Amino acid sequence: MAKNVALVLSSGGARGVAHIGVIQELLALGYTITSVAGTSMGSLVGGMFAKGSLPEFTEWLLRFTKMDVIKFMDLTTGHGGLIKGERILKMLDEFIGKINIEDLSIPYACVAADLNGHKEVVFDKGSLVLAIRASSSIPTVFLPLIYDGMMLVDGGVLNPLPLDLVQRSGNDMLIAVNVNANIPYQSPLNMPKLVSQEQHYGKVRAALNERWSGVIDHYVEKYLNGKQPKAKPVNMFDVISDSINLAQNKVANIYIEKYKPEIIINISHSSASVFDFYKAEELIEAGRQACREALGK
Repeated sequence: MAKNVALVLSSGGARGVAHIGVIQELLALGYTITSVAGTSMGSLVGGMFAKGSLPEFTEWLLRFTKMDVIKFMDLTTGHGGLIKGERILKMLDEFIGKINIEDLSIPYACVAADLNGHKEVVFDKGSLVLAIRASSSIPTVFLPLIYDGMMLVDGGVLNPLPLDLVQRSGNDMLIAVNVNANIPYQSPLNMPKLVSQEQHYGKVRAALNERWSGVIDHYVEKYLNGKQPKAKPVNMFDVISDSINLAQNKVANIYIEKYKPEIIINISHSSASVFDFYKAEELIEAGRQACREALGK
């Protein structure tokens, strides 16, 4: 089996932390990653790897707690998203700096979706930080990135698993990592729960759901003359998040069928929700385990 790998990393919010485990396991088994393409969290992890900053980024993530997740959210009252993304940009600047994609050690590409032009936008040159920020603008969560006349949101809207964008040479093995897979999940670790953190984190999720309920109420008042629908989901943010996950897994399977990667590494969509970055240790181990199982088959 070829030891050179063209690696493609899917979107998936915090579940994409599992990509780190996949990369760690591939390297530990003697594989050489010669190119990478990704969407959303896949663009972030892939970019960190191509830049050479993945070990430091991983250590930073492993220290993340639920309280850190809360602090990292810069909620906004603006339309188009719940989170500004300024703190994420600051983090990207710290780990990546001003490097351009064409100056990375291996070929890299990521994708965003332009709401103005209704098209896919591929980043394979220019600012790596800008590319990752554009690719990671999850609809309804982060404010879109306005750039060069475009309104850019998460690339997972159109291409959650960009198998068509990764550069390959003759002896590269194409490996796809899909963290939105519709499969059962069992945690590879027995992690303790801290009651105080659970309570605070629950309040933040409740706030997000309340914020989204407010958006729905505004829509009802403005466009439906105040006529409230008979039923409204209690956890609106969760419903929207789960809907996005379902759609992205469906599109990812279409890309898998079309481009037929040699290895498909699946991680369950139930492994984490969008913001569960405090699960880094568990998700990294889940990625390593899924990688071993896929290669073993």
